[in-house]
Amino acid sequence: MRRITEAVTELLSAPVSSVTALSGGDVARSFRCDLADGQRVFAKTHDDPPPGVFITEASGLEWLRDTGSRNTGTPAVPEVLAVTDGVGPTHDGQLALLVLEWIDESRSTAPDEASFGRALAELHRSGAGRFGRDDRRATGSLQLPNQPCDDWAEFYATRRLLPLVRIARDRNAVDPVVLGAIEDIAGDLSRYGAHDEPPCLLHGDLWAGNRLVDRSARSWLIDPAVHGGHREFDLAMMRLFGGFGATAFSAYHDAHALADGHQRRIPLHQLAPLLVHAIKFAGPYPSALERAVSELGAQTRRTRLR
Repeated sequence: MRRITEAVTELLSAPVSSVTALSGGDVARSFRCDLADGQRVFAKTHDDPPPGVFITEASGLEWLRDTGSRNTGTPAVPEVLAVTDGVGPTHDGQLALLVLEWIDESRSTAPDEASFGRALAELHRSGAGRFGRDDRRATGSLQLPNQPCDDWAEFYATRRLLPLVRIARDRNAVDPVVLGAIEDIAGDLSRYGAHDEPPCLLHGDLWAGNRLVDRSARSWLIDPAVHGGHREFDLAMMRLFGGFGATAFSAYHDAHALADGHQRRIPLHQLAPLLVHAIKFAGPYPSALERAVSELGAQTRRTRLR
C-alpha cells in the first residue's frame, strides 16, 4: 500500500490519505485512493506487466473520450489522470500504474439499457480510419497484433484468429482438430457476409464486467481493448457472457441497423474471445469454442445444400 500511496502522490502531485484494495481483475491489482483534498481516484497496477499495457489502455480510453467529445451521445468513459510504465519513489523496481477518474458505481441501480444501446451505436457510427490501430500497440496480455489493415477479413484472420491459433497450439490449450477448423474459417471469412463493412471504433472487450453503472443509471466503459474493427464484434462479445438486456440490442439496431445475417455471425465474432479464454483460463472455454466452430460448420453445410 505504501508504494501505491507514494506513486499516486507523485503522479498527481497531491497527497493520498488512504488506499483501499478492490476486488476483481484477473491480472491487475486495483485500489481506491482517497486524496487529502477530498478527491477520490481509481488506480491499478500490475506485478509483471506486458510491455506498455497501461499506456495502451490509457490511449484507448482517451480515444473513446475524444470520440465522445466530438460526437455527443456516445458512452461515458472515465478520464485518465495519470499513467506510467515505471515509477516508484522507492527506486526498488518499476511500477506500472494507471490512475483514473473515480466512478461512483451503484450495483443496485438498473442500467438504462436503451440509452446504452443508442450510445454504443453512436460510438460505432463515428468510425475508425482503418482496421487495427495506427499506433500499432498490441492488445492485452497475449499481445495480439494491431497493425492496420484495409479490410476486416484480413484483420480478423491475421491479427486475431491465426495468432490465437498459434498460441493455443503452442500451449496445447485447444483440440488440434478445432484449431484446424478455425484456420479454415480464417481462410475464407467472406463466405459469412458483411465483410465489406467499414471499420468502426470498438471497445474491444465489451463484457458486462467492463461496464459500470452509476447512480443515475448511466453506463460507463472501462478496461477497453480499443481498435478499429467490425461493429458486430462488440455486440457478439456482449452476448457471450450475458449481463446486457435485450433492450440494449434492440435500441442499437433501431439506431444503427445491422446487416442481414448478423445473428448467424455471432459465433464467428465470438471465436477470438473464446480462444483467448481457452488459452488463459481453460475450464469450459475449449468446449464452448468447439460448439461455436460446429455451428459455423453447420451453417456452411446448410448454405451449400441450398
